[in-house]
Amino acid sequence: MALSRRLLGPQEDELIHMRTHPKALVGPVLVLIVVVAGEGTALGLMPPDLGAWVPWAVVVLGAVLLVVGTVIPWLRWLTTTYTVTTRRIITRRGIFTRTGHDLPLTRINDVSYERSLLDRMLGCGTLVLTTAADAPVTLSDVPHVEQVHLEMNEVLFEDPPQSTSTAS
Repeated sequence: MALSRRLLGPQEDELIHMRTHPKALVGPVLVLIVVVAGEGTALGLMPPDLGAWVPWAVVVLGAVLLVVGTVIPWLRWLTTTYTVTTRRIITRRGIFTRTGHDLPLTRINDVSYERSLLDRMLGCGTLVLTTAADAPVTLSDVPHVEQVHLEMNEVLFEDPPQSTSTAS
C-alpha cells in the first residue's frame, strides 16, 4: 500500500515504498507455534478432576501470550513503513500512537548500508543515511537494501539536467 497522495507535496513523487523485511515475523510465528502446541498439550494432558476454572485459565494465559508475542509484533511490522520520494525520506511507525520522521533529501550527505550474513541470506539490510548536523538515520531491515541504496544514490547524487539552450 503506497503513501497517500495527500501526504505528498506538490510536484513530489513517490519513488520507493516498503515495509521492513518479513524476517521480523519469524519470532512471532515461532511464539504462535509454541503457544498453540503448549496449550493443546496442556489441555489434552490435564487431569479431569481439576477445577473447571483451570482449563479456562490455560486458555486465557495462551490468549494473552498470543496477543503479546504474535499479534502486537505483527501489527508493529504492518505499521512500519519507509517511503522515498523525490524530496524526502518518510518513516512511519506505531500501532496506536503513530510517529513519523521526514528527512529532506537535501540534508543527506552519505548513504551506506550494512548487511550481516543472515541479512545477505534473506536479502535485506540496514540503510544508514548520514546528515551534516544529526546522528545518522538508520533504517533497519530494508528489503533489497542494495537496490534501495543504488536508487537513493541516483536520486541524491545525479547530475542536474544540462541546459540545452543555444545562443544565437
